[in-house]
Amino acid sequence: METINTTLLIIGGGPGGYVAGIRAGQLGIPAIVVEGANPGGTCLNIGCIPSKALIHAADEYHKTATYAAQESPLGISVESPKIDLARTVAWKDGIVKRLTGGVGALLKKQGVRVVHGWARVLDGKTVEVEADGQETVRIRCEHLLLASGSQAVELPFMPFGGPVISSTEALSQDSVPRRLVVVGAGYIGLELGTAYRKLGSQVTVVEAAERILPAYDAELVKPVAKSLERLGIELRLATSVLGIEGERVKVRDASGVEAYLEADKVLVAVGRKPATTGWGLENLMLDMAGRAIKVDEQCRTSMRNVWAIGDLTGEPMLAHRAMAQGEMVAEIIAGKRRWFQPAAIPAVCYTDPEIVVAGMSPSEAAAAGIDAMSASFPFSANGRAMTIESTDGFVRVVARKDNHLILGWQAVGVGVSELAAGFTQSIELGAQLEDVARTIHAHPTLGEAVQEAALRALGHALHI
Repeated sequence: METINTTLLIIGGGPGGYVAGIRAGQLGIPAIVVEGANPGGTCLNIGCIPSKALIHAADEYHKTATYAAQESPLGISVESPKIDLARTVAWKDGIVKRLTGGVGALLKKQGVRVVHGWARVLDGKTVEVEADGQETVRIRCEHLLLASGSQAVELPFMPFGGPVISSTEALSQDSVPRRLVVVGAGYIGLELGTAYRKLGSQVTVVEAAERILPAYDAELVKPVAKSLERLGIELRLATSVLGIEGERVKVRDASGVEAYLEADKVLVAVGRKPATTGWGLENLMLDMAGRAIKVDEQCRTSMRNVWAIGDLTGEPMLAHRAMAQGEMVAEIIAGKRRWFQPAAIPAVCYTDPEIVVAGMSPSEAAAAGIDAMSASFPFSANGRAMTIESTDGFVRVVARKDNHLILGWQAVGVGVSELAAGFTQSIELGAQLEDVARTIHAHPTLGEAVQEAALRALGHALHI
């Protein structure tokens, strides 16, 4: 058996793991990344990137189909469109291939070795890697970084297989299912359910809670709910799934009435969980926080020189959080002083319209005992929103009353994901309402709504 020695061994080549590897290489730290599939992890291969590609394709097809079905105020008319989903998936796969190839090239450029295979932890210093058809490799390290990511939660009474699919399979269908039942009205279920509705599926969403996107502020969700209604997506709220019988999903509503929903495919999107099994984590006997590994503000675990980042450490399960943690761990190992103490971590829901949140909402500020103020500016009063036929939604700012320090931003509308960086930066830099209100914003842009929200909080919005 070959034995390799290194300073840093990273289990998992997802966003957190590969960023840690790249930064380690830049800092001169010998590093190895162990990855069983392609570099990029869930995000690049079967999550963030491919889902946004499918959403974009669905949006383009839906626009064309709408122009064919009714008179367009823009003066556009087309013949009835068709979509070849297999070709769409091939286009999506091409994007994924370019990105994962790019990650591999970046790691190679920084001198980071990638060992392709499945890791098994023996102890805090030793890992064995088994690859198909190859001899097992033993790797010894000074620092072990755990970045195994997460996996879709499976319903025990309706396991994945056959017509029951996870988001992974939903992104690789070769045809559009005629009837799709989505279990779960969180961001994954609604993003993919909306995409398939725009591609032509009859979509029914089943949610145990009393409203969609239960993790988001109710005001932010209203434009999304209206959009689902316009698209003809059926919502079964406060309803539990009992199982599947052939091509029918059995459900029960809050009053106890049972019903059957016809389905060619059933997308189960009830959340994700840390990937903690199958690679020897139990051999480390680390302190846990529920299903996740417990870490401190430097991503240290309860074992010396064993680190954990990303989804493995629990919520929020976001690729950009994992990236920031991976970069930090590499810098700490290199001797730099770093802590993971972000003022805000933005989150985006790529529904129609999009939702973006950063920092505190009004209710969260109140729950924290902060005397806060908030103000919203609607896109219906924004010139750029009018020119792209997207006037639903708003931008909202939350700030302290005493010194106008900005605590949070929320927005819902077409393209608002691109406002996330500005939102987070203003919070991280400790900006006040006056700072944003007095910053000249380009006209016409959706970003003007950010300035107007700050102006409105100060009592002198200009365009409403």
